[in-house]
Formats: sequence, structure tokens, C-alpha cells
Amino acid sequence: MKNQNIGSDFDDFLADEGMLEEVTAVAVKRVIAWQIEQEMSAQKITKTAMAKKMRTSRASLNRLLDENDTSLTLTTLAGAAAALGQRIKLELTPVGRLPKCDTDNLQKRGQVT
Repeated sequence: MKNQNIGSDFDDFLADEGMLEEVTAVAVKRVIAWQIEQEMSAQKITKTAMAKKMRTSRASLNRLLDENDTSLTLTTLAGAAAALGQRIKLELTPVGRLPKCDTDNLQKRGQVT
């Protein structure tokens, strides 16, 4: 019997199962939450101080940092970025082409070794 999965990838599997968009959203949110937490830590900003800088509640900040809560708005993300002295960079990429990881930049920031 020939293996039908040879040549397919995990994205194909998720798409076939109807889960690709949901899994992608959770993965993106996890990265965003991680980046915000890393920058808060680097700048020694507490959650209370961050919420104050964003002019929002601690509960709202906690939702932003909850890697499983994908109900993130661009307004909230922009507020977090501004509070950290950062900007947002979003891009659409064609299906099947993932953006290259900028490992040089991550290494400079101490996020990978």
C-alpha cells in the first residue's frame, strides 16, 4: 500500500481537517504575546505599569498576554506596541510560503542562541 501522506505537509493536514486558520491564529497570538512579554521584561515594565501606559485595565492586558485568546484587536496591539516604543509590522504572504525567520535580529536581542 502506498503512503498517501508522502509529499504532504502539516499545513495540508490542518487544512484537510478544517483547522488551519484556527491553529495559525493561535500560533500568531502566541508569538505576539511572547514578544510583548519579552519587551516588557527587557524594559522592566510590570503588568500594572504596562496597563497604565496603554490606558487600559490589567484584565485587558492579561487578555492580550493570554496566548490562547485570539480575540486580539489591532487597536489593542497598537497600544501595546506604542507603550513599548515599538511599531507593528504585519504582512500577508501567499499560501504555501512562510516568511523567513530573522534569526540574526533575534540573536541580537537574545531571543535565540
